[in-house]
Parts: sequence; C-alpha cells; structure tokens
Amino acid sequence: MKSSTCIGISSMKPCCIFLVSYRSSSIFGFSPPKMSRSGIRNLSKSLSKAVDRRRLHSCKHNKPQIVGYKCVADPNWRAFSVSDSSWGQSRVFSDSFRVDKGRSRGVLVIPRVASDFRSHSTSVEHHVNEKNFERIYIQGGLNVKPLVIERIETGDGLVKEDNTGINVSESDVNTNNVEGSNLTEPRIEREVSEIEKEAWNILRGAVVSYCGNPVGTVAANDPADKQPLNYDQIFIRDFVPSALAFLLNGEAEIVKNFLLHTLQLQSWEKTVDCYSPGQGLMPASFKVRTVPRDGSPEAFEEVLDPDFGESAIGRVAPVDSGLWWIILLRAYGKITGDYSLQDRVDVQTGIRLILNLCLTDGFDMFPSLLVTDGSCMIDRRMGIHGHPLEIQALFYSALRCSREMLTVNDATKNLVAAVNNRLSALSFHIREYYWVDIKKINEIYRYNTEEYSTDAINKFNIYPDQIPSWLVDWIPDEGGYFIGNLQPAHMDFRFFTLGNLWAIVSSLGTPKQNKDVLDLIEAKWDDLVANMPLKIIYPALESDEWRIITGSDPKNTPWSYHNGGSWPTLLWQFTLACIKMGKPELAQRAVALAEERLAVDQWPEYYDTRSGRFIGKQSRLYQTWTVAGFLTSKMLLQNPEKASLLFWEEDYELLETCVCGLSKNGRRKCSRLGPRS
Repeated sequence: MKSSTCIGISSMKPCCIFLVSYRSSSIFGFSPPKMSRSGIRNLSKSLSKAVDRRRLHSCKHNKPQIVGYKCVADPNWRAFSVSDSSWGQSRVFSDSFRVDKGRSRGVLVIPRVASDFRSHSTSVEHHVNEKNFERIYIQGGLNVKPLVIERIETGDGLVKEDNTGINVSESDVNTNNVEGSNLTEPRIEREVSEIEKEAWNILRGAVVSYCGNPVGTVAANDPADKQPLNYDQIFIRDFVPSALAFLLNGEAEIVKNFLLHTLQLQSWEKTVDCYSPGQGLMPASFKVRTVPRDGSPEAFEEVLDPDFGESAIGRVAPVDSGLWWIILLRAYGKITGDYSLQDRVDVQTGIRLILNLCLTDGFDMFPSLLVTDGSCMIDRRMGIHGHPLEIQALFYSALRCSREMLTVNDATKNLVAAVNNRLSALSFHIREYYWVDIKKINEIYRYNTEEYSTDAINKFNIYPDQIPSWLVDWIPDEGGYFIGNLQPAHMDFRFFTLGNLWAIVSSLGTPKQNKDVLDLIEAKWDDLVANMPLKIIYPALESDEWRIITGSDPKNTPWSYHNGGSWPTLLWQFTLACIKMGKPELAQRAVALAEERLAVDQWPEYYDTRSGRFIGKQSRLYQTWTVAGFLTSKMLLQNPEKASLLFWEEDYELLETCVCGLSKNGRRKCSRLGPRS
C-alpha cells in the first residue's frame, strides 16, 4: 500500500462508496492510522463541503479516485468488502460487498466503523410534537476506531469465508448461497409446478443489483416493451410481494439490502418548486443508473436515482411508501428471526421520522390520516382524496409494527404513548364510522340531518339520498364491509379491496367485521373475483361520475385499471386474510383461478371488463408484483404457519385505552362508552 488511507489489495474495478447530501448532517469517515482526533475533525469539516455537492450514492468503476477519507484505489486492486458486522454503526459503507473477477480475489474486512452520516450515536432525544424532534449527537466527540484487517487473500485459493456476505452474480441472485441472513430455518425445499418455476425465473430476472448486491426488483420486465416509462424502477410498494416471496423461500439478503438502501434515500433533500416536504418521506421508487464519472468517457459509476413524487404523474408524494417500509421491516424480522436490523440506531431513527410525519398535529378532528388523491396504489385521480380506507388500514398496520419494534426508553416514551393513543382512537373511528352492512345502511337511510349536538347520531351530516341505488340491491343479508372514504356530508360507498383486506390482516376491524368482509367477498364472488382475482374497486365509475371524478381519465375508463380493473397482485393479501380467518379454501379457489390464466397471458399487470376477461388495454406484461403475488400466495397456502407471522390478532389492551379526557358522568361523555359496552 502506498498511502495510509488505502484500503484493499490487488486488482479491483468496482469499488462501492456512498455520497450523500444532507444539509443538517455531518459526514464522518474512516480514521487513518496514527491520526489525531483534531485531524479527523478537520478532515470531516472539509469533506462535508465537498460531499454536499453530490446527491447520489455511487459505485465507482475503472480506476476510482476517492478524495479525503475515502479509499484511493490503485489500478492493481482486486476487491474489498465491508463486513456486515459494521451494520450496527456504519451507513457510509453499508453492504457486504463481494465481486468475483477472475480466479483470484482479495477480501478486506473492516469491523464496526462508526461513520454514520445521520445516526452515528446511540443517544436520541425525542419530542413528538416538535418539527425537528430527532436530536442525534455524539458523546465525547468523534469516536472512530482504526482500520483493522481481519483477513487478506491474494492467491488463487480461498481463505475461510466470512458468514456475513452474499454471493451475487452479475445478472442474477445466487439462490444457493444466502449467508448472513440469520435465518431460523434453512431454505425451504419443496416441489414446484412448471408455472411456479416459470414465475421464479421471471422474478429472478427482474432483480436489480447495485454495487454487486441485489437491491430490489423492477416493476415490470417485458422484453418487448420499448417505452418502459417508470416500470424499470424499483417501487417500494411493488417490491413488498417480491420481498415476501424471497423471505419465504429463505433468501433474505436482497430484502435487507432494499430496506437499508431505501432508508439511506429517506434523508435526501426533496424539493418541488422550491418547497420541501417534511423529514421522513420515503421515495415512491428509485432506479440504478450508470453514468460517466466526472465527465470522463472511460470511467463510469452506478448511482441511485430516487423519485419522491417530483417526477410522478400529478406530483403527488407517496404516502404509503413509508408505511409499506415499516410493514416490510417487521416481516423481515418475523420470518428470518433477525431482529438486529430493527435495533440499529439508523433504522430506529428512520421509523421515528416516518411516525413523526404521520403523527404531526394538524387541523383534523379525527384520527384518520388526511391525504390527497393519488397518494397510494391508486396513484391517479379516482376521488379518494380525504381519508381513504387503504391509507388508514396501512397506517394502522404500520403503527402496530412500530409499537412492536420501537426501543422503549426515556427518549422514546412520548412517541410510544402517541402511537398507542392513535391506535386506540383510529380503531374505534374505523370500526364505528366506516362499517356498513344491511342494518347500518338502513340506519343511514333513516338519518336525521342538521343535528347540532355533542350527542348527535349523524355526526358527519350524511344525507340519506347519498346511498347509491346499486348498493341497496347489492349488499347481502349476511356480511358487510368498510366504506372507501368518509368526510363531512360524504360517504364513498365503493368497495375498496386492498383497504378491506388489510383491515382483516391488521385486525383494524372487529373479529365479526373481519369475518363479515370475507363472507361478503364469497357472496359477491362473481362481482369481485369472476374470471380473475381481484377487483381493486367495485363498482366502476361510469358516465358523468367518471367524467367529473376522474377528469375523463382515458386510462381509468369504466372497468379498467384503477376504475374497476382486476389486479392479480391482490391475491397474496387475499390469501393472508383468508388464512387468518380460517378460510384457506377460499384463497385456494382464487389461486387456482389465477393459475389457469396468468402464465398463458404472460403475467399481466391488470385485467379489464366487468368480469376480468380481457388483459388490460394498457397493461404491462411480465409485471413483477403479479408474479410475486402468485408465488407468495402459493407458499403461504403450503406453509400457513408462516402466514401467522404476518398478521395481527385483536389487541384487547388497545380497546381499554381512551385518551379523550371526558368523564363518564360529566356533561360531555366519551362517544366510545356506548359502542364499547
């Protein structure tokens, strides 16, 4: 080695680094041997100015030159690796990285380097109602351990392998060697059908690598698609079924990489027309791009390019992304048994930032989350602005996940209390005001209006004439569902499948309500499933309603896309709900129906027409979450005990919690006392 700041040996072309811009952050690097603390602090200050010019994580190729504390690569280097043992403290060099080039390779392990740009301390002060409620600081100054080389390999042979890496080929995931995933069980070996084999090949072909490690799957991988738009990106919500398929198959590393890379993207600056949303917003998607490095035509680098909504149709922030991220983080721990990821300081901080964004005080009188149209899976104008059921169900699920994963101490006790309070209030609100069945609809039909009283029955001033004519004959005698939206003088009576399924999975509904939702789906099978599971919304908006509510959207025509289209990706969530409620045969019926067509139709994104007979007119083929949803459903049905790790039972402690402060005998009584009793 020619320099004290060099890391590595022999020849290496790829070298992974992270360059992050964050105005309020300090970026600390590796401590070179024999350097004083004052020297390190001066070096950190000079580097923060240089790094602030870049907004990209990058993976260098071809003679990388990294200035300052970053490694300077010699042309004769071969490889370097950052040990997974540094996960707990480091996020500048974050992934276990191993690249095979030729027969001989070198491996360098650097353990426990405290170099996190945002979460480099174990001390976090929390104030839930403050705008900047995270105060992360270093106790006793910078405490960076010197580099320690645990092993170096230079010959053709291999030294003893570390158990913290994952071997990844340049084009695919190595499914035979997943190390360091802390699995409680070995990878499941089972016989699969030809359709499942095809599905796995498609799913693996959709895997995207960054710096030699798998980080996610593209939304669609149709080789005939000449204009992929943003379907060649990795979406947080789209990756969830892919992640579950990999986890259930014993392949955890890609999920861990995804969670940590998206967490790093969370801290980036997001600006649209000179305005920035609050801290904690997760991107809707990101893409791995290869770009020339510093204008050089010979050197290239891989960069992560996220979209926080500034490029999306309508420029809507993805409210559900952070909620899905928290849900997936819990699933990772439950399935693998590796809870160390949840306990990391940076991961705990990421959870709190998302919660702070959701729990911020506003003008709302109710505990449901207020969002704009297009902020979730239904990402176009469909009349869901306000308090849509899908967001409330995911919000409730994320709160329950956070309640399990948050480290409780003096710094977090206020946040934990706020989570408990919101869970209690939200569950009551949805169960009491969103639920409809034949009895409730008859009650609404007889509502008095213009009630001015704290004891009013018609609290939202709903006019009986709002009850649509289709609902009167459609609602069965047995069963019910949660309506799609609730606002003053407005109830959206459409059936939103995703929100109702997650109400079951998370126990947002009562046990009876959850059972009634599945009873309704079974009773209305020809409407909600028909030839392809499952309708995203029922019924479709037509005629004047379609023109007024969607703005005459040519993609959301009646019974197409989000407006009554059939989405096979909903299959895994339906399967999870059925297993929880003891009706796996209902899920098997839906899976068998999908299995007959999906492979033949080349795995479409969605289906059109009232009965789902036609492939969607603008449907992408080889849609990844269609494939992953099918595989996840099959594995859940074959291993129902795994499904129990992904859903929640009723939490009776939440039912006893009420924070409204109203006495039982005072002039104003708590509205929960009657329904709860």
